[in-house]
Amino acid sequence: QVQVTESGGGLAQSGGSHRLSCKASGRVGATYPVTWFRQAPGKAREFVATIDWTGAFTSYGDSVKGRCTISQDNLNHTVTLQIIDLKPEDTAVYSCRVVVDGEFYWGQGTQVTVSS
Repeated sequence: QVQVTESGGGLAQSGGSHRLSCKASGRVGATYPVTWFRQAPGKAREFVATIDWTGAFTSYGDSVKGRCTISQDNLNHTVTLQIIDLKPEDTAVYSCRVVVDGEFYWGQGTQVTVSS
């Protein structure tokens, strides 16, 4: 079994930055891709960013490209997502998905609210 836990949600100001963490524990292997998604009220889930566990490959959604950095800490099985120049439209529940042995594991999500 794999457990996925997001942390770091909260209130943020427009123009500011915010950092979220995703930690995987349990039956995790040496390498696995990690992807962040977000979902705003009344909207579909949106891809935010992904990273392979080597860190060699990253990809970002169009809405955060240029404002977002995803990075990984292999030792602690943690992936960090940082968004700068926050906008009110970044308000959403941010969820982390980990793929281990072909199976998807999701965290419960963490709310980020950006005030204008």
